[in-house]
Amino acid sequence: MNRNLTMKQYMKDNLPLFIFVSVLFVIGVVFGAVMVNALSLEQRTEMTRHLGSFFHEINEGIEIDSQQSFSQAFGMHMKWILLIWLFGLSIIGLPLILVLDFLKGVLIGFTVGYLVGQMSWKGMLFALVAVLPQNLIVIPAILFCSVAAMSFSLYMIKHRIMSRSGNIYQPFMRYTTITLMMGGCLLAAALLEGYFSQYMMKWVTPMLVGVYGE
Repeated sequence: MNRNLTMKQYMKDNLPLFIFVSVLFVIGVVFGAVMVNALSLEQRTEMTRHLGSFFHEINEGIEIDSQQSFSQAFGMHMKWILLIWLFGLSIIGLPLILVLDFLKGVLIGFTVGYLVGQMSWKGMLFALVAVLPQNLIVIPAILFCSVAAMSFSLYMIKHRIMSRSGNIYQPFMRYTTITLMMGGCLLAAALLEGYFSQYMMKWVTPMLVGVYGE
């Protein structure tokens, strides 16, 4: 009960930061979607060829190593929040946290924008099963880590540089605990990406192969 109240109060106290990083992420998504239009014909052709080859391989029954997919996804997610955690420990890392949030938005926006641009509603369907499920966990977790990192960095500026007062141990432990909790959420997201999304891709791929007829 007290823990829930504490977390609720933490989110309330940092609401402006939550809003800021969320808006920055959305801007990144929009920017990534717009970037699709900047691709050259050669780049579009090459990406289409790789995507078509991927669909045909799945449709022909080639097994995807789910354990390897899980390991790669979890490793990538953990590297991302580890960078955020490290940047939060230093004042100069504060703008880099914002860069990471923006880049995450760009990556997702570009991926979804390309799929929809190339395959219309079929691309949207593929994005719904291959991109959306895990990112429903990944995005909030990364944004929560970013807010915790920014909050700790701002605390350092206020209490250790400007006034040189205040205990750093408790804020640091809270910051690290939040990061570890989000790491647990990202573990669940990686499991979803490695196993559930693979199954869903096999389900929708027969509908998509026709788009890339041999």
